[in-house]
Amino acid sequence: MTVDEYLVWATGRPGRYELVNGRPVRMSPETTGHISVKSLVWLAFLDAIEDQGLDLHALGDGATLRITDRTAFEPDAVVYGGPVLGRKEMIVPEPVIVVEVVSPSSGGRDSSVKLAGYFTVPSVMHYLVVDGDEETVVHHRRTDGTEIATRLLTSADTIDLAPTGLNVAVRRFFARR
Repeated sequence: MTVDEYLVWATGRPGRYELVNGRPVRMSPETTGHISVKSLVWLAFLDAIEDQGLDLHALGDGATLRITDRTAFEPDAVVYGGPVLGRKEMIVPEPVIVVEVVSPSSGGRDSSVKLAGYFTVPSVMHYLVVDGDEETVVHHRRTDGTEIATRLLTSADTIDLAPTGLNVAVRRFFARR
């Protein structure tokens, strides 16, 4: 199945899915802790974008990223630049920051399949793996060429998301203010 076929197939279908190598994969139900952290991440990005006056947009859970013609992931949060997407769009075409919040069922995939997949998208500059239990963030960022640099951050840190101009306090991913 292609991503375009998948989007037609998934529309109106109960449950949440991602497309991996042409096969729909059902996503596990979420805990309230996971939902809370991914909501805080989205709000932290919204607030930082507004406070810093940047031409960026943040979307919470539900947006789809086309990884290949046969793979599409649904991150917990995504930031993109340029014009606001239309209200009926399902695919974010030029994501610059992608976030996954670790859950018991996703931890291994977030650090392997998704890490490799997200960085095949040329516009992706940063991939954050957020652990709500440990209150840490693994920050993967594209450097020159194909190299990916990785850094472990705690609540005391601020994430520099260059070249977007966006900076976000990690503590905001775990508490509202």
